[in-house]
Amino acid sequence: MTRVYLSLGSNVGDRLATLKAAVRHLHGVDAIRFLDASPLYDAEPWETEPGQTDSEQRWFLNCVVAIETSLAPRALLAALQAIETALGRTRPPGTPEAQRFSARTLDIDILFYGDEVLSAGDDLHVPHLLLAERGFVLQPLADLAPDLEHPVLYRSIRELLAELEDEHHVRPGDYPVRWFTD
Repeated sequence: MTRVYLSLGSNVGDRLATLKAAVRHLHGVDAIRFLDASPLYDAEPWETEPGQTDSEQRWFLNCVVAIETSLAPRALLAALQAIETALGRTRPPGTPEAQRFSARTLDIDILFYGDEVLSAGDDLHVPHLLLAERGFVLQPLADLAPDLEHPVLYRSIRELLAELEDEHHVRPGDYPVRWFTD
């Protein structure tokens, strides 16, 4: 089984209930073994949807989870997208760039898949291409795996977080540390 780190985020509906449901769904996949989850963080959206102001788009609730899986990366991505869909995720029409900043009930991204480096089409890049630029990913990832080394940048998560220049606000959520266990 391969150790994988996933980023989970939600900014539509009951964000906490959605993230808890996502963890329950992960537990329900035979080829996935749930290991742990970071504390929750409230994170300012990177950009707003067209036609919305910054104050109109709700902040995201984010975390990182660690799993082990026997699924290949493409099969894992399909399983994660099925969980997103089951929990109400819809993808608006338009280009992937336009979709990237849309509000969503649930977003699950593969951050690391073991120490593999791969790029398979437009939708699967491991490690995640933008993780080193995003505080809402690095902060919770540092809670779980501060010494994990990025296999392309050759820097630990702790080092990447210390060097981060992201000005978007990321603050600890007011939730129990073991939010995912009930």
